[in-house]
Amino acid sequence: MTKKLSDAEIKNIYAMICEHHNKYLKSQGVKMPGLLDKQRKFTKDALVLVYLARKYPNTKKVSKEELTVFIRQYHPNVNDVQQARHLGAQKGWYIAAGGRDNRDVHLIRGEYQLVSLEKPYPAFHGHRIEQIEDWEELKKEYGYRCATCGSKEGGPNIHWPNTITRLQKAHKDPNKPLVPDNIIPQCEKCNRADRNNWVYDERGRVIKLANHNVIKRSDKEIRRKVYKILSEEFKGAPQNE
Repeated sequence: MTKKLSDAEIKNIYAMICEHHNKYLKSQGVKMPGLLDKQRKFTKDALVLVYLARKYPNTKKVSKEELTVFIRQYHPNVNDVQQARHLGAQKGWYIAAGGRDNRDVHLIRGEYQLVSLEKPYPAFHGHRIEQIEDWEELKKEYGYRCATCGSKEGGPNIHWPNTITRLQKAHKDPNKPLVPDNIIPQCEKCNRADRNNWVYDERGRVIKLANHNVIKRSDKEIRRKVYKILSEEFKGAPQNE
């Protein structure tokens, strides 16, 4: 069921999104959509983002049909709302879409959910600093090979022989911007599979955990061991301490 929002609610939610964007996402290259167009109407991008961000961080999945009904309150002639998908994969907002390989939420095709206002969409590269003059030199230092699996650029991937290796600028630490000292070359397979999960050293070896959800996906025995370590370290202290 589509929830109606007052103009005041829309502006308040938009202001909350702006605050998170300025704090976490602006430096990553994620673009904040304008609230109003030239006719002083709410823009479709802003409306979709606002609707998905209701009650953040406790967001809910929303169907494409529900979004369309909501948008038509402000843009009656809209036929097919594509903004949610575009805001995610193309513009960098962490919006999961059904039909993709989502690891944090379970959605069916035609459903969307805002996952975070603190991290960009995992496959978003708009925050890359394209003027990295040393990219070719960096690849050369690694022998034009993936730092993690060793597949050579232009040749077959070691683990996926039918795939030609293409090196990408990958984070050492995905919780930091993709700037020169935080880059290693990785093949598409390694970069896509492990994106946002681990912190790597300069040799492409995993040295830290970058995503706490990895623990949730681990076996029960591993979770018990992690729980024991953290219990001993924090001694039951509240989270904010």
